[in-house]
Amino acid sequence: MTMPAYAEELGGTRLPSASERAAANQLRQILASYATGDTKLRVLDDAQKAAEITLSPALSSLLMELLRHIGRGDAVTLVPVHEMLTTQQAADILNVSRPFLVSLLEKNEIPHVTVGRHRRIRAEDLFAYKRTRDEKRGKALANLAEQDAEHL
Repeated sequence: MTMPAYAEELGGTRLPSASERAAANQLRQILASYATGDTKLRVLDDAQKAAEITLSPALSSLLMELLRHIGRGDAVTLVPVHEMLTTQQAADILNVSRPFLVSLLEKNEIPHVTVGRHRRIRAEDLFAYKRTRDEKRGKALANLAEQDAEHL
């Protein structure tokens, strides 16, 4: 897959323009209004020939989530689950420093492989670690809130 020139210039990341945000919000609203069951989307090409696409509820939901981020002006990066990530990419996804991520790898908290002198992490393994970490954080916060409520 080739990236547009503007994405390459910014390291693969670019904030959506105002017109892209508006278009994303408009498309999200259209999809949301038809989100029950399979949604048929009719698209016209340059020759005004219609093509019909059926979107399952799961695909509609995924597209609406993507469009919601774009509509808010967030930069969005898609990562295939079988992608091998560098330590910097993995650290960016977890929102931690690269040295902290490396310490997690050295403790074997996240599976990784070494390619030459470089560590690589499968996106699937990174997301599994992130889910587990987020669940632990959620439980800890719930426990803190419960303890706080007991003292009121």
